Amino acid sequence: MLSLFLPLFMILLLLGFPIVFGLIAAPAILLWLNGQERDIVLLYRNVYNGMDSFPLMAIPFFMLAGELMNRAGITMRLVEFAQAVIGHLRGGLAHVNILSSMLFAGLSGSAVADVSALGSMLIPAMEKQGYSRKFATAVTAASSIIGPIIPPSGIMIIYAYVMGESVAALFLAGIVPGVLIGLSLMAIVYLLADRENLPAATTRATWSERGRASLNAFWPLMTPVIIMGGILGGIFTPTEASAVAVGYAIFIGLFVLRSLKVGDMPRILMRAAMTSAVVLLLVGAAMAFKTVASLSHTPELLASIILSLSENPLVLLLLINLLLFVVGMFLDAGPAIIILGPILGPIFTQMGVDSVHFAIIMAVNLTVGLLTPPMGLVLFVSSSVSGLKVETIAKATLPFLAAEIVVIFLITYFPALTLTLPRLAGFVD
Repeated sequence: MLSLFLPLFMILLLLGFPIVFGLIAAPAILLWLNGQERDIVLLYRNVYNGMDSFPLMAIPFFMLAGELMNRAGITMRLVEFAQAVIGHLRGGLAHVNILSSMLFAGLSGSAVADVSALGSMLIPAMEKQGYSRKFATAVTAASSIIGPIIPPSGIMIIYAYVMGESVAALFLAGIVPGVLIGLSLMAIVYLLADRENLPAATTRATWSERGRASLNAFWPLMTPVIIMGGILGGIFTPTEASAVAVGYAIFIGLFVLRSLKVGDMPRILMRAAMTSAVVLLLVGAAMAFKTVASLSHTPELLASIILSLSENPLVLLLLINLLLFVVGMFLDAGPAIIILGPILGPIFTQMGVDSVHFAIIMAVNLTVGLLTPPMGLVLFVSSSVSGLKVETIAKATLPFLAAEIVVIFLITYFPALTLTLPRLAGFVD
């Protein structure tokens, strides 16, 4: 009977249960029906145990660093830098939107933060330049999923915690896929320029204007350099790096740019605490969910089913990509990784797929799921920012979604795209 917890969980989601309550309620109901009341106590104890982890402390710190950067007006400096670099291209502000998302990803690591910060600024600006609101929102939503791929990344911290991988290795492995997604989205903008009647290029920035924009963006752009440099140089751990990022954000906001005030701190701390609480509660509930999965022997059952389909790793990777894409339509990336990572990861590792490579396949696939209905979180946030219906945004994002799917298959079948940087750093053999 316990093996029914996954179907019951999906039913609760369809009935409108919040994910965190569905993760806890589905296994609890089945344990009670199965006469295992003692295991229900273990289930809820694991909600706390799942959050009580030193590596997971990096998540609230990175969330706080992102809030500090955004409140300090650093987002605007990144947009101005992107405008100076590529704003002269046809559909320039759409390209600026994408490049800004790539740069912002190095600060926040959150797709939702990207949509909220950049969308509220760039969607109205794009409308003023002649873009339709639908297209502007689609570009913002599609590019925001780069946030959790380019480091720092909350979902990669979660994956490393669950699967015992190196956070630094996953961070390095996510750089090339994140850049590829950004370039693929820019290619789609270029191809849609005539059909969408995108505005002609603005005046090319002079070298002095580019230099000034680069100087203004210098301090924010140093954030990912300090984080990755410190981790790879052995100066601090990823968790300590997140605290360093907070200290750096406070320093440049209060003393360098002087755009942050002490009076802003309570609101910033509250917003970061609320966002972090949601993520960590999801992690705790998913870890409890994972406990019941092991009790029901569901991982072994699913593994035998998967291996019975084919013994060819390339065929199985195709099937797993399809599975993850469907899962991403219903589950947020964090819970999905905690639930499916321990099931799928060992299967493919035994078949010769590098564990870091599979981690990136899974993380990118589930992150793209944030852009797909019916439960894509980015679609709902984009809807609240733009005022458009979710269905309208989902339809407008289809060309961009197709480009992201192509990138998923590229990183699936060309492991060097993800493994070269970790290999050069000595994390992969």
